[in-house]
Amino acid sequence: MSCGCKTSGDSSHSCGTKSANGCESVDTCGNSYKLSVFDWLSNINNPSQSQTDFVEVRFKNDRKFFYKNVNKLPLHMGSVITVESSPGHDIGVVSLTGELVKIQMKKKNVSEENPLKIYRLANQKDIEVWQDARGKEEGVKIQARKIAIALNLEMKITDVEFQGDGAKVTFFYTAETRVDFRQLIKEFASLFRTKIDMKQIGFRQEAAKVGGIGSCGRELCCSTWLTDFRSVNTNAARYQQLSINPQKLAGQCGKLKCCLNYELDSYLDALSHFPSSSTTLDTEKGKAFCIKIDVFKKRMWFAYADHSMAWYDLDVDDVKKMIAKNKKGEKAQPLEDVKVLDAPVKSVDLIQENNMDRFERRGKSSGPNKNKRKPNNQQKPDNNSTGNQGDRRKRISEKPAGQAPDKQGDKPAQPNAKSPQQKPKNFKKKPQPKRDDNA
Repeated sequence: MSCGCKTSGDSSHSCGTKSANGCESVDTCGNSYKLSVFDWLSNINNPSQSQTDFVEVRFKNDRKFFYKNVNKLPLHMGSVITVESSPGHDIGVVSLTGELVKIQMKKKNVSEENPLKIYRLANQKDIEVWQDARGKEEGVKIQARKIAIALNLEMKITDVEFQGDGAKVTFFYTAETRVDFRQLIKEFASLFRTKIDMKQIGFRQEAAKVGGIGSCGRELCCSTWLTDFRSVNTNAARYQQLSINPQKLAGQCGKLKCCLNYELDSYLDALSHFPSSSTTLDTEKGKAFCIKIDVFKKRMWFAYADHSMAWYDLDVDDVKKMIAKNKKGEKAQPLEDVKVLDAPVKSVDLIQENNMDRFERRGKSSGPNKNKRKPNNQQKPDNNSTGNQGDRRKRISEKPAGQAPDKQGDKPAQPNAKSPQQKPKNFKKKPQPKRDDNA
C-alpha cells in the first residue's frame, strides 16, 4: 500500500526505480530522494526504557512536520496515516520513527508542548479522497494563473497543494514585490469552494519544487538533497578566481549557484598562504603588479606597469622573497630572471588514437616486420630463378607411373602464369591416355 513496488515501506525498503522522478508512486513511498531518511539506529536496541511517541510525517514536496502517536499505533516508515489539521484532517506518510525524531525536533526547535495528534492509519476511503484531491491540483493551478493574470498581479503561482480531505488548498507563489491578493482570494474562494491559503516562497524554493538539470549535467541539488539555502555572494566567485559572468554563475532560479559555497573554505585556506593580490613589486626594471593567481599551481602572474602585455608567472615562495627585499629597501630581480621555466613534457598517447593501424586485424602485419610473419620454409619458390629448374625436373620425374608429365616440360615458367594450385572456374579435367603394358 505504500510503494509502487508493492512493499511495506519499512526502514530496509529501497525502491528499485532510480529515474529522474524517483519512485513511480512518489506520493506514497517512503524512499524517494530528498524526502527519504535513512534510519541508522533501526538495528540498535534503545538503552533507555522510555521511547518517544513522536514521528516525522512528510507531505507533498518537501513539507514535513512532527506528530504525536497518542493511540500507540504500530507505525513504521512508509505508513500512510491520518493526522490532525485545521480544519479537518490531512493524509501523510511516516518518514522517520525512533530516537532520531528527538534529534530532528531539537535541531529544528520544535516544542513538545501542545503537539498535533495522529488519528489513525489511513483507510481505503481516506486514500481515495486524498488521491482525488491530488488529481485536481494541476487543473486548479492553471485556472489560478489565469485569474492572477486577469487581475494584473505581479506574481507567479508556482504550485498548489490540497489537504488530504480536500477542505483546504494552499497556493505557493513567488513575487519580487508586495502583492495585494485580497481580490484574488475572493475569486479563488468563489470558484473552488474551499478554504484558501496563500504562501509566498523564494526563487530557490521554486526551483526545488520544479526541479531540472543543472549546468553540471546532474539533477539540481535543491530538488534532491539540499534543504537549507545559505546566502551566496559574488565574493565566493572572486576567491575562486572565477569570472564575474552572471549567465554562468546563476542557476535556474536566477540566483547565484549554491555550489559556489561548497569549496569556498578550501580556497580560503589555500589563499591564506598567498600574498595579497594587490601586491606591487619594485624590481630593477620598474614596478610590477599582480595580474592573476593560480591556486592549484601556487603561482602568481606579474606584469610591468609600462609593459603590461607580457606576463611572467612566479612561484609563491619567490614572490615572498621579493617582497622581503622590498621591505628592506632593496630592489628585487627582474621578472625574467625569476620566471618559472616549465620543462617540456612529452605527451604519451595512452589510448593510441593517433595510430593509423589500430583498426587493422591482428592477423595482418604491417611495417618492417611484415616479412617475418611466415617461416622461410613456407615461402613460395621463385619460378623465375634458374636455380630451381633442376628441382622442377626432379619433381616431375618422381611422379608415379601412369601419370603424364607436364606438357610445359623444361620450359621456363611465365611470370604471369597461374600456379598449378589456382584453377580457373571453367577448368575441365583432361582424360588420361590408356595404360599400355607393352610400352
